[in-house]
Amino acid sequence: MKSLFLFLLLLSPMVMFGQKDSLKKHDKDLSFTGTRINPYSVEYDTSGKIKLSAYIDTYYAFYSDTVGSGGFQKFPTTAPRSDQFGLNIAQVSARYQSDRFRGIATLFWGDCPQSAWSPLLNLIQEANLGFRIAKGLWFDAGFFRTHIGLESIQPRENVTMSFATTTYFEPYYMAGAKLTYELSPTLVVQLNAFNGFNAFAETNSNKAVGVSAAWTPGEHFNLSFSSLASDESADDYPLPQMRLYNNLYMVYKTNRFTLGVEGNFGLQQNTKLSDSSATAMMYSTLIAAKYRVTTHWGVYSRFEFFDDPDEILTGPVYNDNHQLAGMKLIGFTAGTEYKPIPNSYLRIESRVLQAPSDEKIFYYNAQSSNIRWEVICGLGFWF
Repeated sequence: MKSLFLFLLLLSPMVMFGQKDSLKKHDKDLSFTGTRINPYSVEYDTSGKIKLSAYIDTYYAFYSDTVGSGGFQKFPTTAPRSDQFGLNIAQVSARYQSDRFRGIATLFWGDCPQSAWSPLLNLIQEANLGFRIAKGLWFDAGFFRTHIGLESIQPRENVTMSFATTTYFEPYYMAGAKLTYELSPTLVVQLNAFNGFNAFAETNSNKAVGVSAAWTPGEHFNLSFSSLASDESADDYPLPQMRLYNNLYMVYKTNRFTLGVEGNFGLQQNTKLSDSSATAMMYSTLIAAKYRVTTHWGVYSRFEFFDDPDEILTGPVYNDNHQLAGMKLIGFTAGTEYKPIPNSYLRIESRVLQAPSDEKIFYYNAQSSNIRWEVICGLGFWF
């Protein structure tokens, strides 16, 4: 509650600052107008624009691993079913934008929301509204897609079809509020407060609070940093488990070449496996690149590393001696992309994930293994 109070305290002077033009003639108060006999005479904001869009992504995938919970592979997000044709995402979006108000609502269906999204609001990818407090200062609230990390829930916004392991353990969705200020055309900062690290509904009485900043010095380069503090333990847990998760990524783009580099560092109190009163740490990184050989054809690759020795994010992981060992994974992905038109793609890729030799977390053909091979073919289109 202290963190939430602090957030609201920071917000209050900004809200007051933004009131100087709130009574202009064109800002009509709609209080007590919803039950009028003739509601169609009510004045609404017609200065903005509404944009409707849709997106569909289908796939075929194969994994050298048996299925887990729900018939999905381990670390399920995109293409979670093995040796099957499937639907990753079918989504529709409505976006509204005016000088003083904005909002977006996206509904989606498919294996992605089934395998990785909140069971509470499984069809809602995002639904949030915002208003401009002052020039360059916006307040938004509702359900958000994550702003943390390089990779998005939508494959079209990523270099690869599959998710890196670090993306799988990062937040996908958040419920809360954001205060965003554009300091200059190249620098944007944000304060945010959410129900939890990766939650639509509250799991305890604590809130997650964070800061973010994005620097875009030119059209080819972008640098983004986010830090999120939360306590994910139950209210009756005897020790606080404050978590601080830090994410830094950069993107470099030209007409032909795209490079993304991400690094993560996390801390959590009273969580270390060898000493439950000590602070645990985790690290991860990914490097992804794509090169467009021609207008329609390109190649891409990704390297990933994930190390959570004290199971801050992963939950229990056992080695061959049935001892808790944490999770450590190295992965490499390579693929090719064909774009028949700018708003469509056909991708074929292969990926290998490797855990330490004494952590055989994969199982296939009646044998345990520390290595998993994947092949994914994806076809996407949007308008």
